[in-house]
Amino acid sequence: MNTTPNPARPAAVQPVIITPDLARLQGFYAGLLGAEQALRVPEEGPVFFVGLRIGNGELGIVADSGVDTGAPTRVLISFSVTDVDHLLERVEPLGGTVQGPANDMPWGQRVAHIKDPDGNAVNLTQPVSRSI
Repeated sequence: MNTTPNPARPAAVQPVIITPDLARLQGFYAGLLGAEQALRVPEEGPVFFVGLRIGNGELGIVADSGVDTGAPTRVLISFSVTDVDHLLERVEPLGGTVQGPANDMPWGQRVAHIKDPDGNAVNLTQPVSRSI
């Protein structure tokens, strides 16, 4: 067995969202998912980047006042949560959009599609037991 680390294999993956309103998105993910700020760059002055800790994962947010939030995207951010239906009630008061009700999928997940305040596609998923 080869135990030499592979330099091409990443140690982790961190999705990063670019937004014109970093504080708004940070507040959305904090209010919806309990995201906690783990990193701020720079530490003082106008913020450029925040790293948020969400459960065992991380989400980065970069400030760019020139980014177009209406541009179509092909990225979907998915969060595994304990209660999809409970979180759906919190999406719109936090500035997001609920795309429809949660549904139980045949692969054993309850899934709801939402958009964050910038219009980024987000899935909220929770495991459910499948009936045989």
